[in-house]
This record gives sequence, structure tokens and C-alpha cells, in this order.
Amino acid sequence: MSGINELWVGIAGVALLVTMVAFGVRVYIAAALTGFLGLLALKGWNVAAAVAGTIPHSKTVTYPLSVLPLFILIGFLAFHAGLTTRLFEAARRWVGWVPGGLAVSTVFASAGFAAVSGASTATAAVFSRVAIPDMLRNRYSRRLTAGVIAAGGTLASLIPPSAILVIYAIIVEESVGKLLLAGLLPGVVSVLIYAALIVGMCTFRPDLGRSISGFTWRERFASLPGALPIFLVVGIIFGALYTGAATPTEAGALGAAVVFGLYVIRAYRERSLTQVGGRLREALMETAKLTVMIFTLIWGVFLFVRFLGFAGLPGAFADWVVTLDLPPLLIVICILLAYAVLGMFMDAIGMLVLTLPVVYPAVIALGYDPIWFGIVVVKMAEICLITPPIGLNCFVVAGVARGLPNEGGRSLAIPLQDVFRGIGPFFVADVLTVAVLLAVPEIVLWLPRMMG
Repeated sequence: MSGINELWVGIAGVALLVTMVAFGVRVYIAAALTGFLGLLALKGWNVAAAVAGTIPHSKTVTYPLSVLPLFILIGFLAFHAGLTTRLFEAARRWVGWVPGGLAVSTVFASAGFAAVSGASTATAAVFSRVAIPDMLRNRYSRRLTAGVIAAGGTLASLIPPSAILVIYAIIVEESVGKLLLAGLLPGVVSVLIYAALIVGMCTFRPDLGRSISGFTWRERFASLPGALPIFLVVGIIFGALYTGAATPTEAGALGAAVVFGLYVIRAYRERSLTQVGGRLREALMETAKLTVMIFTLIWGVFLFVRFLGFAGLPGAFADWVVTLDLPPLLIVICILLAYAVLGMFMDAIGMLVLTLPVVYPAVIALGYDPIWFGIVVVKMAEICLITPPIGLNCFVVAGVARGLPNEGGRSLAIPLQDVFRGIGPFFVADVLTVAVLLAVPEIVLWLPRMMG
């Protein structure tokens, strides 16, 4: 079959995939089916069957992928150990005095939990339970309450240990450790921009959310021991990665062991050791479910990627992009805008694993650093988690709030439309963060370069 025919088969495959996803077919099924049919058309039954039969094993046994279940487990163990509640309490005592203090506390606490979680929806679900009752009890705007929790959850996509950063590293064959380190400073920038936005909004409109006061310095310092375990785990993971003392997988295993040890110590002090087994089983089951979902997605997409490789579509797209008579930065901005539109209809992980095989070679051909592009594109994936009509974090917040018990006869439910309206200002903040990362790439690249 001639090259031009192979290329057109690749284009037809992409069109088929997009059509199936648009009609509601799950991404992993659509990708696997398209990939298999494409390989069948290009190379025949023997090659298609051989590739489909070997990918689930060959892609599962890769060492970098083993870090995913460990990072996910850390987050679930931290939740069952009660670290999230104590982290939020410490944040509200220390920064509650600023305008919109509870909302700012939620952002900082979400960032802290994101540093041991790696799952955005889990972060949004946890802080929906922790923060919504407190914020509504203090008469915060329902829209601001929902918006800050949904947006705060997205920080887990960027702040390591991030599952989506690991997936990006595996797809483009980059260093997992460098990508995880690269996400730290952009994550801090996102947190500070969110906090500044909330303070600004609540300064000009105090009815959105007032400050809370009355905490003495003694009470503030008394809250720190409860938050220290989070910082201990973060310090262990980052210290191991930065110094090279451990691989990301080893750092994840060590972090999970530390969190579990902290949980057992807490259970012993509270005389609830009999509950450890049940909660550990629940954490392991939740970890297994999420891990299997991600692994299945990777299997299906890698089958599709092999098909694209045989069709020559990624190379052809990269060659076409390089020949465009446009500034490279403008081309990258157009690619990011396409991600923003695509993210309205697909989940973040599915969107990245389907587009990176084509987009990544083009961006690298333009001369951009793969680590930098990874952080920027993951930030775009964050935005997709809060944009309608998919906006997965928004559905999570509305769903959890609906299940919360009433307080004093007052419903804690937040309508989905209020959640989507509440994330509007945070969408603008995310766009500003992307602009900062485009203008100052060193924010992303400084830590990885220090790692060597």
C-alpha cells in the first residue's frame, strides 16, 4: 500500500475514533477497536492480532507504570487516616483571617492533599465533604464554595505525585522523576493565583465570603502537628526524587508505607485498631478500581498509537506544522486552544492519550522542551476538569454535596448550574497561569535542571 493511502487510512481512523467517542463509546473501547481495525487494514490479520495480543502485557510490565497505583494508594490512605480534616483545620486557623479566608484555606488544604493524592476527582470529593458544611455554615456564597472546591481539586493534576503526569511521561517516553519535579513550582503558582483571586473577589464583595477570626497563636500552633504528616510525606517523596536516592516508584512505596504507619498510630491512640483492616481493604479496593481503569485506557490507546505509527500520521502532522509560516508560539497557542475545546467533551486522561501521539512530535519539531510542554498541556487538562459540559470535578462536587446531611434544617446541596457558574473566575485564573508558564518557561524547567 502506498504512503499516501496509509496516511489516508490514518486520517480515516482518527475520524472514526472521534465519531465513536462523540456517540458515547468509552475511550478505551473506541481506541482499541479503531487501532485493531486500522492495523488489520494496513498490515493484515497476523500483525493486528500480534500487536493486540502483546500490548496489554508489554505496557503493563513497564517499570515507570508501577508508580501509578502507589501514588493513588497514598491519597486514599491519607483520606482514611483523617489527614485531610486536620490539614483543613490548620489552614483555616492560619489564613482564615483574610477576606474569603475559608475559601483560601480550602485552596491551600487542597494543594496539600494533592501533594499526596495525585487524583483530581478524589481531591474534589474529599474537600466537598470537609469544606462545604463549614463554608455554608459561615454563609459563604454557594457558587464560590462549589467553584473553589472544584478548582482546588484540579491541583492534583499538576502538583506531584500526579497520575496524569506519569501517564504523559509514559506516552512520550520522558523521565517520570523530572516531570514530577517540574510540576511543583507551576502548582505553587496556580495556588497563589487562586488565593489572590479569592482575596480580591471577597474584598470587593464581602457577601461572597467573609474572614473568620478568633484563633489565638496558641491555637494556630496547636493545629500544626495534625498537618505535619502531610508535609513529612511530601518531603520524603520530593527529597528522594530530587536527590536521586530513590526512583519514583520507590518514593511512592515509601510514601505509602509512611502514611499507613501514621494511620495505624492514629488508630492505636483512638483505640480503633479493629477498624484498620476494613479501612485498609477499602483503600486498596478504591486504588485497584482506579488503577485498572487507567491501565485499561492505556492498553486501548497504545493499540491506537501503534496504528498511527504504521500509518505515518504523527510524522506527517509534524512535518506539516513545521512548514507553517507562523511563529512557533502562535502554533502552540492554537494547539492549546484546541485542547480547551476538546476538553469540553472528553475527560482529561482520554484527551491526552489520544492526542499526544500526533501533537507531541509536532511540538518537539518546533523546538520546545518536552518537559515544559508536558506541564503546560497538563495544566490545560486541569482546565478541562472544570469546563462544561463534561467538567468532571463539577459533577463530583454537586454529587457529593447532594449526599451531605442537612444542618439545622438547611440543605447543603448545591445545584450543578451553580457549580458551573462558580468556576468561572477560576477558569480565568487558570488561563492566566497558562500565560505565565508560556511567558516564563523557567518556572517549569528550573527544578528538573537542578536535578541534572
